[in-house]
Amino acid sequence: MWTFFRRYKRFFWVLGILSIVIVSMFFQALKPTPVLPIYQPAMVDPVLVDESIQYVKKYHRINDFSLTNQNKETITHFDYDDHIYVADFFFTTCPSICPIMTENMVYLQSLLNNHPEIKLLSFSVTPEIDTPEVLKTYAHQKGIDDKRWNLLTGEKKEIYNLARRSYLVVRDDGNGDEHDMIHTENFVLIDTKRRIRGFYDGTDINSMKKIFNDIKILLKES
Repeated sequence: MWTFFRRYKRFFWVLGILSIVIVSMFFQALKPTPVLPIYQPAMVDPVLVDESIQYVKKYHRINDFSLTNQNKETITHFDYDDHIYVADFFFTTCPSICPIMTENMVYLQSLLNNHPEIKLLSFSVTPEIDTPEVLKTYAHQKGIDDKRWNLLTGEKKEIYNLARRSYLVVRDDGNGDEHDMIHTENFVLIDTKRRIRGFYDGTDINSMKKIFNDIKILLKES
């Protein structure tokens, strides 16, 4: 018997390895493919959603927009259609959470070095202060890659409407006047069809890794 096993030792080794591989492939095939939710206004805390859309349960999309970036270029929703991107709302003179958010977005930018097709988008909530020239200086200071990341300024009311009625991230609707101010730490992940696929704490560095992993899920979905 021992002679038999010695003679076919290599065969049994190969058989054992093949068995392990086949079992691993079987369990991998059974493992569910991760899928991100498609967020609708009805799924989000009502205080972050405009009353007119709080009960919408399907077909929510980011609205059209047309604003100006740090290079004085007109940037519209068309520039982001068919792209996965991450959006946030900030202002350059913010002394509290915005510097942390920008640092974290810069870190996310570095994680995406091998994915140039993924874009980033930041809307200024003080557009009367954050002119294209101010945004350009800010972008240079922070190491922002303007090939993938636009800092947008423009009509205040349009930006505020986007925050509450499209991206669903602020508590106050705002009237867009000079004394108005909205603030949010949320980063929002948007898919190629303008749908919200995730909300993240922009002040938490670990959330950037979560965004990166979720982006990889969306890339497989696409």
